[in-house]
Order: sequence, then structure tokens, then C-alpha cells
Amino acid sequence: MWLRVGCDLEMEFELASPMLLLLRPRSDARQWVARDRYAVWPAMPVTEYTDMYGNLCQRLMAPPGTFRVEVRSDVQVPAGVDQAPGAAFVPVEDLPDHAMMYLAPSRYCESDRLASLAGEIVDGRAPGYDQAAAISDWIHANLVYLIDSDPTPVSAAEALARGNGVCRDFAHLGIALCRSLTIPARQVVGYLHGLEPMDLHAWFEAFVGDRWFTFDPTRTSMHGGRVCLAYGRDAADVPVFNQFGPPVIPSRMEVSVDEISSPGA
Repeated sequence: MWLRVGCDLEMEFELASPMLLLLRPRSDARQWVARDRYAVWPAMPVTEYTDMYGNLCQRLMAPPGTFRVEVRSDVQVPAGVDQAPGAAFVPVEDLPDHAMMYLAPSRYCESDRLASLAGEIVDGRAPGYDQAAAISDWIHANLVYLIDSDPTPVSAAEALARGNGVCRDFAHLGIALCRSLTIPARQVVGYLHGLEPMDLHAWFEAFVGDRWFTFDPTRTSMHGGRVCLAYGRDAADVPVFNQFGPPVIPSRMEVSVDEISSPGA
């Protein structure tokens, strides 16, 4: 399916502030970016680099006053995600190098504290995909999903203690529980077609059966096209924007995801 995704972000700055943004999707084996538009107001130099996770990062210096960025992309994606019950656990010694960084605890994913709970959740499940699926199902059944945006990331252990969280927090818990079973897991931020209310979304991927598979503890169905913006160990690696200097809260942020017949249509 073809999706036109977009994000309009507006902020008011008192002082010039360096910014780092993650708002441009890149083409890969699961998505093809046919067209994109990236505009900032007022006009200013923008540079781009690829970080250690393969994400496209934009750097700029926002001037005092009103700053606005508008991104539109036409992207071809599957209408759902691949699922593979029974896909095998990959022993650490056989993991590809790129997956190794997603095994250790990270800032918001305290996998070293959750092994006992993970063992209870996956009891009787075959190692690998079935364990990751059991973890995602358990989170969905046992935590309350909050749809209101929260700018402050919450760790896996904090979300567990609270018993609720936004999509980012659900992903943190899924990642931490998978890693506690020596299953590499990473966070994804992006767009989901049909999400209500519409916003940027977060989910997690687990490496089993020699590839990455998508899991989303906030959903009962995995139907719906997904456009990935960024991958990382947790929310610290994948903020859609990082603003350096006196903190500024966006005065407006609008996200859109629409199905289209073809690029440019």
C-alpha cells in the first residue's frame, strides 16, 4: 500500500537553539520512499548525517522566534507485518554483529531486573518468536494503554510499577523483557495507518529466526501500514527532535497518515 505521511512541528524560541531531528524516513527492505519534502521556516541551512543505527538525522540552528518544520513523504509499505510463530531463538554466538548492541540493558530498558518476570510470562513457550509474542500479549493484557502524549520517557520498570503507559513505555517493557531472555530487541518510532487518535507511534522489534519481527503491545491486531522513522536501543536514541538549550515545548504538532493510490496522487 502507498501512504502519505507527514508531520508539522512548530516551536517558539527565545534564543537561537541547535536542533537534531529524526523526521525523514529512509528506504530499506520493508519500505520504499518514492517522494519526500522537507521544509523549514524561516529558511536556514540544514545538514543531514546517518547515525550508528542507520537513521537519517537532520541538524540545524533554529533562530529566535517562530520555527516550523513540515515533512511529507510518499512511502510504499506492506499492509501489515510479517508474523512467524515458531521462528527459532538465535543463540548469542550466532547473532549477526548488528544485533549485538540490542542485547544489553539500556537507559529505559532495565533487562537485568526483569528476568524472573520474563520467565513467568513465557513459561511453556518455544524459545524465539513465540516468547516475544507472549511478552507483547502479556503487556497488552496487564497494562493500561494511555493515548495521551507524554513528553517524558518512562523506563520499563517504571511502566511496570505504574501499570500503565503510552506506546513508547509499552515498547520499553517489551524490549527489556525480550533482552532478559537474550533476545535482541530494539525500539522503533514512526507512523501507523489507522491509529486513533493520530500521532507518531512507537513499537518494538525482536530478532528471532535470523531477522527482525515487529511487535506492538498496544494493538490487538497487527494490520495497518507502518512507516519507520528511526530505530534505537530505547527512546533516548529515537527522539523525533532534540532541542539543546533552554527547554521549549512545541506549540503545535500535527501528524497525518493517509492512504493514496500512487506517489504524487
